[in-house]
Amino acid sequence: MKIEEIVNVVFAVSALFALAVMLKHDMQMMQQNSYRNERYIKWFKQSNESTSMQRLMALLATVFGATSICENSFYVILIVSAILVWTGVSELKKKFKKPLVFTKRVQRLYFTELALILLVTAAVAVYKQSVYVAAWVMSLATAVSAFITMAVNWLMKPVEKHINNGFINDAKQRLAQMPDMKIVGITGSYGKTSTKHYLNRILSEKYSVLMTPGSFNTPMGVVRTVREMMQPYNDLFIVEMGAKNIGDIKEICDIVHPQMGIVTAVGAQHLESFKSIENVQRTKFELVDALPADGFAVVNNDFPFVANREVSNVECVRYSVGDENKGDYRAKNIKYSAQGTSFTVEGCGKSIELNTKLVGECNISNLMAAVIMAMKLDVPEQKIKYAVSKIEQVEHRLNVKRTASGITIIDDAFNSNPDGSRMALDVLGGMTTGKRIVITPGMIELGEKQAYFNEKFGEHIAETCDVAIVVGQYNREAILKGIKSKGMAEQNIKVADSFAEAQQMMLSFAKAGDTVLYENDLPDTFK
Repeated sequence: MKIEEIVNVVFAVSALFALAVMLKHDMQMMQQNSYRNERYIKWFKQSNESTSMQRLMALLATVFGATSICENSFYVILIVSAILVWTGVSELKKKFKKPLVFTKRVQRLYFTELALILLVTAAVAVYKQSVYVAAWVMSLATAVSAFITMAVNWLMKPVEKHINNGFINDAKQRLAQMPDMKIVGITGSYGKTSTKHYLNRILSEKYSVLMTPGSFNTPMGVVRTVREMMQPYNDLFIVEMGAKNIGDIKEICDIVHPQMGIVTAVGAQHLESFKSIENVQRTKFELVDALPADGFAVVNNDFPFVANREVSNVECVRYSVGDENKGDYRAKNIKYSAQGTSFTVEGCGKSIELNTKLVGECNISNLMAAVIMAMKLDVPEQKIKYAVSKIEQVEHRLNVKRTASGITIIDDAFNSNPDGSRMALDVLGGMTTGKRIVITPGMIELGEKQAYFNEKFGEHIAETCDVAIVVGQYNREAILKGIKSKGMAEQNIKVADSFAEAQQMMLSFAKAGDTVLYENDLPDTFK
């Protein structure tokens, strides 16, 4: 083999390596954007992904490769190959909070787009009788890999829909074979995951319970739970139902047909897709609207857009933390201590005193919904008390820990919203020893009101905290504007480009007795 042929093969292998790595990255971001091209495009524009160093270097390699002199230049081809190898290696070295999960859908999309590119490359190589030209085609594909990913995602939609329909029908058949099993749906702008875990712990004292794991709160997540985890002996199925668009909850209800439902909140969450709070309300109450006439609904009247929503199709009880005028059930006599919280649930002629390791008004609210549903399902009072006393906080949801160095950590990193962030800051503000420190990138997916809510968030930070560390660029301007408007001292306001940097910054001045609140942790699609 001649030296020219060898360097052309090196060029081709380098281009294939860079291409495979960049396609993997694109698929990772597509997965984080729920396989929706419109969301992926928005991320692509906002994240400056089009001008990332890896894409610019791949483009540079393509431009060099396109010049006529390159085909005969041994050294230039080696330089182009080195650029492509660097592109792939540097991308592989990146650290991500949420790595790509190689689901079967990802495998279908990834290997389809890779196969299509290789098919075109092979055809060009045969037609031009040139390995060099084939390598250049792969280099070009690397530079525009994001657009190829979107195109293949669009082309594969009918295939994915057909496959998903088969899974949905199978799940429906499995559920139809268990007519005696009770199904409880849980939805809400926030609080649904914690409520799901609390309800599961309490009901497990009497029943064999299956709940959707993790954040399996989409139609296909629920379907997967039914097909892979449901057992013939399950008495109860707790289904968390998430939504970002009108009709999402109804789609899940049409699959599982719940007899009971809980609405934990209706608030300013996902306004980017919902557009208005009225649309959020409409979507969350799709669960209640889907319940049968002999069903049962539990809804949280602490939220105006829950309280003002009439329910007439099914028995409905309403609950509230502390306000006797808002609900059928109320949380009263709430007392916080180093051991947790004690409170009483009263309503509908019933009263039950409870003790929990959890803290925060939002956790008491979520516990109330679970307790009310458990009482409806005839779980004995003593079993409810025991289960509530043993409940551990759900990870990253206002979870309180203490480090060996004596620093208290309040971990509320799962996500953030206007009401939840306010409650978390109130918990931090209630700490009486040491400095109160918040580390946050702010809130996302709030549409046109995002800057407004983050500015208000900044104002509340200044009112409850001693030190604020704002992470990233995405909401920095709005948060800082709110903090400074309330007069927080400049030396107590800090900024960091990443959570790792914020962590090091905090450790440089935090001491035993201080409390640190981690409020939200944005995914890789936000910077």
